Amino acid sequence: MTGPTPDTIGVNGRRLWQSLMDLAEIGAYDDERTGLRGVNRLALTDADAAGRRQVIAWMEQAGLTVRIDRMGNVYGRREGTDPTAAPVLTGSHIDSVATAGAFDGCLGVLGGIEVARTLDERGISTRRPIEIGVFTEEEGVRFGTDMLGSAVAAGRLSLEYAHALTDRDGHALGGELIRTGFHGPADVRLEPPYAYVECHIEQGPVLAENDVQVGVVTGVQGISWQEITIHGRAAHAGTTPTHLRADAGLAAARIAVHLRSMVDSGAYGELRATVGHLAVHPDLTNIVPARAELTVDLRNPDDARMARAEEDLAAFLRTLEDGTPGLTLTTRRMAKTAYVPFDERVQKVIGQAADDHGLEHISLLSGAGHDAQEIAALCPTAMVFVRGEYDGISHNPREYSTPEACTHGVNVLATTLLRLATRGPS
Repeated sequence: MTGPTPDTIGVNGRRLWQSLMDLAEIGAYDDERTGLRGVNRLALTDADAAGRRQVIAWMEQAGLTVRIDRMGNVYGRREGTDPTAAPVLTGSHIDSVATAGAFDGCLGVLGGIEVARTLDERGISTRRPIEIGVFTEEEGVRFGTDMLGSAVAAGRLSLEYAHALTDRDGHALGGELIRTGFHGPADVRLEPPYAYVECHIEQGPVLAENDVQVGVVTGVQGISWQEITIHGRAAHAGTTPTHLRADAGLAAARIAVHLRSMVDSGAYGELRATVGHLAVHPDLTNIVPARAELTVDLRNPDDARMARAEEDLAAFLRTLEDGTPGLTLTTRRMAKTAYVPFDERVQKVIGQAADDHGLEHISLLSGAGHDAQEIAALCPTAMVFVRGEYDGISHNPREYSTPEACTHGVNVLATTLLRLATRGPS
C-alpha cells in the first residue's frame, strides 16, 4: 500500500451526508411495510422536478455553470485551465423507483458536487474541465426504458424515440419535459468526454461479504426487458369448465414459473430473471382473467447465453399459445443492453486512489444497470462502488450506506477525478 500524494484529496463527509439527507426529503413518503422513510421520485414528476431544482441550486452555489439539454439531462461544469480540453465527466441520476432509499444515483450526483466544492475550497485548478451530469429516467420505471437520458446522450437511442415514450397514464416524456420546465436548449448528443467515472452504492452484498469499503467496477452485465401481453377469454369462475377456459392469468403464472426453472437449470450461466410487474383484467374475484400483462427482466454477463435464454423463452411462449385455444400472446421490447466492459486504465486510477486513501478494495462486475454503461460508448469509463448495509438491499426504503462509507467512496471519486483532470490515466 502506497502513501498519499499531493493529489490525494478528501471531501467534507458531513456536508455530503447532509445533502443526501436533504435531497431524500424531496419526494419522501412513509413506507407502511417497513415503517421507514422512503423516496418516491419517478422521472419528470413534480417531485423529480423539485429535486432537480435543488441540485441545480447546489451546482450554482458551487460555482458550476449549468446547462440542460433536450432530454432534460443536467450538467454542471467546473472550468479547467484549458477550456478546449475534453472534460472529465462524473454523475448519475436522482430519479428513483416508487419505493426507493436515499442513495441510489443520488450519491454519484451529490458526490460530484461535493468534489467541486472541495476543489474550490482548496484552490485547486485542473487542466481539463470537470462536469457533473444528472441523467433523465435512469430507472426506466415510468417510461419503460432504463438509462434513457444517457442512452440518448451517447447516441444509442434517438431523441425522437425517447420523447414519444409514454407512461401508463399516457403522458409522453416530451410533454413532461415541457411541463416540468426541463426541455432544455442544449444539444443532447455529448461530445466525447476525456473519461467518465461514476460513484454508486453497490446495491448488492459483495463488498460487505468481503469486508471492504470500495469496489472497482469492471463492467455491467447485459440487461433485457420485455413486456408480455396475454389475451385470453373472460368467463364465469363457477360455471365455466376448466378445459374450456383460456385463462390469461394462468398463462402469466406459467411464464413466471418457467423463468425460474430456466435460472435453476444452470443452462444459461449466471442468468437472473424477474417478473416485476403483473396485472390481470378485469381483476375480479369470480371472473377468469381475459388479459394479463407482465414484464420480464433478464440479466446475464454472457451475451451468447442471454440470447439463448431469450430464444428459449420465446419458444415457450409459442407453446403456451399453441397449446391453449383462444389464447394469444404479444411481446414488446422495452430495453436491451449488452454486457459492457469498463476501461482497465480508469479502473487502475480508481484502485490507486483507493490505495492512497488506505482503503481496501476489490474488483467486481455490476449486476445493475447504470448510466456509465451508456457513456462507455463515448470514452474510457469505470465506476466506484460504495458498500451498502443490510445485504446491500436497494430499491427499498431499507437501502442504507453509512456516512463513513459514503465519504470513503467520494474521497476515491475526488482523487480519481483530480488525477484524470490533471494528468490522465497512465
